[in-house]
Amino acid sequence: MGFQSVFKRYEIKYVLSTAQKERLLLLMRAHMSPDPYGHSTIRNLYFDTPHYRLVRRSLERPAYKEKLRIRSYARIGEGDTAFVELKKKYDGVVYKRRLALPLREAMAWTCEGACHPPHTQIVAEVDYFLRYYGTLRPVVYLSYERDAFYGLADKGFRVTFDENILARREELTLDSDPYGTPLLPAGSVLMEVKCAGGMPLWLVDFLTRERLYKTSFSKYGRAFYELILPHIRLKEEKFDVSGNF
Repeated sequence: MGFQSVFKRYEIKYVLSTAQKERLLLLMRAHMSPDPYGHSTIRNLYFDTPHYRLVRRSLERPAYKEKLRIRSYARIGEGDTAFVELKKKYDGVVYKRRLALPLREAMAWTCEGACHPPHTQIVAEVDYFLRYYGTLRPVVYLSYERDAFYGLADKGFRVTFDENILARREELTLDSDPYGTPLLPAGSVLMEVKCAGGMPLWLVDFLTRERLYKTSFSKYGRAFYELILPHIRLKEEKFDVSGNF
């Protein structure tokens, strides 16, 4: 079993134009540096129940919500490292558990209950999640181009920019090229500010000047609205007309 980590932080999201991103990057040179991943194409498989219990609950904006995904930072095969990530959000604070495993083992564990990793606290939490929801499987592939930075004065302070956010319901594998339905208009960038406390003054000043306000944008939530909900409604309409699916 590979690398494990736990994060506790606020994640604040903004939608910028590409021009605003470029202006912010100039300002960031004095305060931030690219992280080890730098620019990457992130691939995710989001898990849910057959009735999409997780995303439906999340879209209700409850005080507590959670989700499970498997992530990679490049196109990978079964023997390459993937990250199993369990994210929980309570009262605005994000708690993330991350476990590195070969993709083959990660999929066998989350989908079949096989290839069980050695016991740790993170493994126990993921196990409980899998048992609680019972019938989880990948439902959406979601990819995006990310530029990530960390603070020079505080390495726990991070800013990421996500562009070309694409989602699809077919070819649910990390061993594939990115393609799918765009989830943001052309020329838009999703910025996430990740911090344990308050934001630095230079960033607050920039957001104020640019009249940028935080948003509740959810990639999986948007994919549900764009790709899954219309399919569900179509099935319901067919049922109303014919009496069966």
